Formats: sequence, C-alpha cells, structure tokens
Amino acid sequence: MLKDKLKQYKLILASGSPRRQQFFKDLELDFEIRLKEIEEIYPPELKREEITNYLAKLKASPFEGGLQENEILVTSDTIVWHNNKALGKPTDEQDAFEILKSLSNTTHEVITSVCFKTNSKTDLLHEITKVTFNALSDEAIYYYIDNYKPFDKAGAYGIQEWIGFIAVSKIEGSYANVMGMPVDKVYEYLSNLV
Repeated sequence: MLKDKLKQYKLILASGSPRRQQFFKDLELDFEIRLKEIEEIYPPELKREEITNYLAKLKASPFEGGLQENEILVTSDTIVWHNNKALGKPTDEQDAFEILKSLSNTTHEVITSVCFKTNSKTDLLHEITKVTFNALSDEAIYYYIDNYKPFDKAGAYGIQEWIGFIAVSKIEGSYANVMGMPVDKVYEYLSNLV
C-alpha cells in the first residue's frame, strides 16, 4: 500500500540496526541501506529528545549535498533516559550489568528520534515510551548478558528478548519505539508525503 504511494521516491535507510531494517521490510517498503561513519557525540547540556534529535540529524549530515532529487534519507537514534541521564549502548559486560541493575524496579523512558532528509528539507519526529521494570536479580541480569550479548542496544536490553518477558511489568506508549523506531509515526509521515 505505502510501497505503491512511494513509487516515485527512493528510500535510503542509514542504519546498521537489524531491527530498524526489519521494520522497513515488515512495512513492505523498497529501500536501500547506505551507511556512513560518524562519531556519535552530542553537547553535554542536551537532555532527553534534544539528544536523539541532535544525533539523528548528525547521522544525516554526511549525506548533505549527496542525495538525488527523488531520494528520502531516514536516520534514527534511540536512548534510554533514566535518573536524568542518557543511557546509550553498554561498553562492556560490567557496564551492561550496571545499566540493567539501575533499571531494576524503576521506570525509564525510551526516546527515539527519526530524521527524514531530502535535497530540499529536513524533518524530525520523536517518540517517548515509558517502560517499568520488575526487580531483577543479579543472576537474571548475568544470565541475560551472557546469553543475549546486548552490547548493540541502548539501555543494554532488547524488549523483544528474554529480558522483556521477565522484566517489563508496564509499558506506556509505542512498543516498536522501544525496539528502536516508532513505526506508526514513520508510516504516517511517509504516507503524508504523497
């Protein structure tokens, strides 16, 4: 359906995330993956969606001037916001453990921003989902880290994995957003292009 609407456009997803790529496949969209390396560093004074907005735009910046007339570039960034700080991807096993321990028995926010860039304009949208975790034992945390290696995930967890089943007691907002992209908002934005 959307695929037909977007026939005159070429979608480019600038993300190495298997989950984001799968979302585009599940939406039955034709897209190309184009990756450019950037250092994901943001000004320290930024908070919550200011961080993800900044990083999603930063990921689009290497494509400036390099897009064809009919191309739509999509970039995205996700963080976990907890105790007034951003939790990105864990650096190692110990970092993953500390992150998950801090999320145990509390509520955090998963914030994703998506940037849509063409030759003529840049648009941003973001989504915030509140996720509440049950209390997690050290044993459960280590089991998850050892078996699922969540080092490529903001907040050191994937809600669609084992830990999501045992840890998440409540979710307010978009489930897909917690996996890395507010798919409903992306679909709506692309639908309104034509």
